Amino acid sequence: MAASEASQESVSRLWQNALRVCPSHVQRLVLSLDAQALLHIEEIRFRLGQPVELCGVGFDQFLHAQSGLTLRTTDAYRTTAEDMERVVQAVTQSSLYAVEEELRRGFVTMPGGHRVGIAGRAVLSNSGTIRSIRSITSVNIRVAKERIGAADSLRKVVADPLGAPYSVLFISPPQCGKTTMLRDLARQWSEGSVNRGIGRKVCVVDERSELAGCLSGVPQFHLGPRTDILDACPKAEGLLMAIRSLSPEVVVTDEIGRSTDADAILEAAHAGVSVIASAHARTLTDWKRRPHMGELFEAKAFSRYVLLSRRRGPGTVEDVLDESGQPIAGWRAPLAGRRSLDDVRVNVEGAESP
Repeated sequence: MAASEASQESVSRLWQNALRVCPSHVQRLVLSLDAQALLHIEEIRFRLGQPVELCGVGFDQFLHAQSGLTLRTTDAYRTTAEDMERVVQAVTQSSLYAVEEELRRGFVTMPGGHRVGIAGRAVLSNSGTIRSIRSITSVNIRVAKERIGAADSLRKVVADPLGAPYSVLFISPPQCGKTTMLRDLARQWSEGSVNRGIGRKVCVVDERSELAGCLSGVPQFHLGPRTDILDACPKAEGLLMAIRSLSPEVVVTDEIGRSTDADAILEAAHAGVSVIASAHARTLTDWKRRPHMGELFEAKAFSRYVLLSRRRGPGTVEDVLDESGQPIAGWRAPLAGRRSLDDVRVNVEGAESP
């Protein structure tokens, strides 16, 4: 098999779970794209009556009705009512009620950790809160891609002088690679890649089933041999459960922001357990201004703050700060200043290597 054909085949494998909810003709059109295009696509967006849009780093085009990509809306394939019904049925497994809790948050997580965002008519409860989403008119499939080695550049700054794990918070706006970096750092601690081959017991509290991407309880991503997973478990409860019953040295979770999250992280700190987490914000200052997050900063719950961006693609490390918010002395971003997830190569098994 030619190298280009092998590359096309390996990339196609990465898309099988992401495309399973798409109409068959859309699947064929997407998989017929060349491997480089597929590598750059992060989202497939369906809007009723509008062209199917493919988005990524410096990439925003429509799916051509016949083959390839186009910038002309007149040549693009448009989402029909039948297409939208097919996608919604596949995402919800033909039962809106079964995924009502997820719909209330505006997204559903698919096997493989792919997140499907949904827009439509909000159904409100008597108290005025969103109960669910009906009459769905937009679906956004965010493709999860594993990046083995994504956190390599952070090895020297996430452990203390004795090799023990620091608590680390990844901060960035959406789609800057926080989940991917969390996943890889969990794997590295579990395998012993960070500290001279000494592995650590890790527990991943995966509230949205994105970090591990569990399918029937089996993680679809590489998280290491010493990792326990609490799948679809609320963060605060999961952190406390892990501390009480699984004796982890490191707990990993995604997108903290509630008061209960802050309380659980402080509990972990008092129990001597390191926490690796992420939060939405543009800067450390912005994060501290969020409700309850300033308490964590004042308590020095995190020893390292890693600021990410999309400047060179998702996972660009812009800076690493200490517990007081000061730049780490001597730390220098690699590759003439920055490394992004695009600097990590996909391998044929769907994982990736540096």
